[in-house]
Amino acid sequence: MSIQRSFLEDALGERIGLTDEEWALIGPLLPDERGRGCRPAQDNCRYFEGMMRLACTGSQWRHLPDDYGKWNGVFRRYWRWLEVGVFDAMLESLSEMVERDPSADMIDTIIVRRITAQAA
Repeated sequence: MSIQRSFLEDALGERIGLTDEEWALIGPLLPDERGRGCRPAQDNCRYFEGMMRLACTGSQWRHLPDDYGKWNGVFRRYWRWLEVGVFDAMLESLSEMVERDPSADMIDTIIVRRITAQAA
């Protein structure tokens, strides 16, 4: 276990991950991965948990613990999924499952101002 992981788990009180019930909902929404060359594809669950860890901690890709796979592999899969719209489709599917009211969505105005200022 790396020192970084130990400190983070002590600070958070638990490992960042999915329960079996959560994975049963999310897993089917992710695309099947093909291995590269003679290497088989790694588990989507492990990679998705790595992505969640980065989102929750604000850590850098290079600081991702090896438990989630090589940071570069997690990053490349994240980027592929982002480009083909996996996360948008996942949000829509999960929203439909809980019958979310889209009129209740909110946006942080600081982020909107930054995006608007950069676009101008």
